[in-house]
Amino acid sequence: MLVFILRRLAQALIVMLTVAFLAFMLFQYVGDPVTNLLGQDATPEQREQLRRDLGLDAPFPVQFAHFVGNAMQGEFGLSLRQGRKVSSLIAERLPATLELALSAALLALGLGIPLGVYAALRRGRFASQLLMMLSLLGVSLPTFFIGNLLILVFAVQLQWLPSFGRGEVVALGAWTTGLLTADGLKHLLLPAFALSVFQLTLIMRLVRAEMLEVLRTDYIRFARARGLSDRAVYFGHALKNTLVPVITITGLQLGSLIAFAIITETVFQWPGMGLLFIQAVQFADIPVMAAYLCLISFIFVTINLAVDLLYFTVDPRLRVEGKTH
Repeated sequence: MLVFILRRLAQALIVMLTVAFLAFMLFQYVGDPVTNLLGQDATPEQREQLRRDLGLDAPFPVQFAHFVGNAMQGEFGLSLRQGRKVSSLIAERLPATLELALSAALLALGLGIPLGVYAALRRGRFASQLLMMLSLLGVSLPTFFIGNLLILVFAVQLQWLPSFGRGEVVALGAWTTGLLTADGLKHLLLPAFALSVFQLTLIMRLVRAEMLEVLRTDYIRFARARGLSDRAVYFGHALKNTLVPVITITGLQLGSLIAFAIITETVFQWPGMGLLFIQAVQFADIPVMAAYLCLISFIFVTINLAVDLLYFTVDPRLRVEGKTH
């Protein structure tokens, strides 16, 4: 177990150093921070002084080491567009993105698993076939199309739900949430569902496929031969073993929800990190872009590490293999 954890931690460290290097290269080859901060009318003396102040006159390895050290403390300098610390901007936008991503993940799991089980157990019925057809649409249609379709139907035509913004939020210290207000929940429904559609249909199809495969195994036949009820066979044995690969996919998809919430946040003007990143790209705000890249990569690596450890705990075969190597 300890060797497994150390190996995964070493791999995570290598990935994060690679991402940090790519983020650092943005400062080197995308735009000139001195020109962005001082403008075109600055004198050569002013430019040289600012370069010394920013440490841009130091050798490349020294600059990279300084960047990594600051990144480990959550510091990425000042936003070139807003003139504020990037860490402050991220701290303001992070609650909105996490709230949206976690809500979408709960919707995907809460609907995807039972619908997948139903589609597997009732695979010959019309409702099951209809679910599989709809799942193909969910996997195929792009998120921006689904988001605009939801806005057209529920915000414009029916006027049941708002089409943009986060609504009323409550501050819990430095954290803000809209989950505690009716207006915040109304604003959350459309973007959360739009973001969850792809993951929901993916989980549903995965659960159905795994459930059908598990139901054909010998130990399920043995369980039936022992006289166990269908409920005990389906939910006590089959579903439990079906969820093992679902854990891996769900964990990785949670990282995808956070990373690819950019489109959903843009469509619904949701004030999260994705919208901040889009604005940074439009204005070539390199510190914000670098911070976003490092943060999303850290979230991916952390979730992937947690999934690996959970998978190691759930699947006894991995523990047996670990003892033999």
